[in-house]
Amino acid sequence: MGCAVPAVDERIRGKVVCVTGATGGLGAAAAARLAEEGARLVLTDLDEQACAALATELNGTPGRHVTARLDVAEESQWVDVAAFIRGEYGRLDGLVNNAAIGSIATVEDETIEHWEAVMSIGSTGVWLGMKHLGPLIASSGGGSIVNVSSILGTVGGMGNSAAYHAAKGAVRTLSKNAALHWARSAVRVNSLHPGFIGTRQLLERYEDTARHEAMLVGTPIGRLGRGEEIAAVVAFLISDDSTFMTGSEVYADGGYTAR
Repeated sequence: MGCAVPAVDERIRGKVVCVTGATGGLGAAAAARLAEEGARLVLTDLDEQACAALATELNGTPGRHVTARLDVAEESQWVDVAAFIRGEYGRLDGLVNNAAIGSIATVEDETIEHWEAVMSIGSTGVWLGMKHLGPLIASSGGGSIVNVSSILGTVGGMGNSAAYHAAKGAVRTLSKNAALHWARSAVRVNSLHPGFIGTRQLLERYEDTARHEAMLVGTPIGRLGRGEEIAAVVAFLISDDSTFMTGSEVYADGGYTAR
């Protein structure tokens, strides 16, 4: 007799999941997919009005969704969000650490001010999320943390974006360390490494530029990814279909890192 496999529409249903950077391209796509599968979402971002608008868009999905303003680089705000989640739901089953900002400056051209901003949001923010919400997941019986890294947290890319590479590389190894820390506590921690994704923000900035062409040329599939393709992987990692995975690096990059 094989193990019982949960139906796709039951593998996330009822889980309470916090998503950071929820109003960005990947964050909103992940939130939509999780909501469709029945998650109860805590949508967080700097722009609470945009979070509220997203929650309204998701009103027709099975779960109840709440919002909170969160600057992921501010520890006191994580403390507040943890208390808010305890008050609203009394538990937490998943965390999607998605919030980040970018930079295309080289190691020589980056400024200390922007370096520190990229690192505090994209790296320190991930640590603070795990520090303050990981114990809540553990006390809820376990669950899944998905730390959104990048292909640029693994390879050298185009020789620029130095701060972004540093932040995402830190997320990659921090995820492994946290996975070992919680391995016996039923809290799984995996890093997700998207390739170049054609979000509205990316296309507004780079479409029809040399950088856009370099993204296409470097991706063996020959196109940019779609937000819903990354959201599907997030849903898998949050779900009970991935319960034997922790400390893994999961790539959805159109073959970029295979080269």
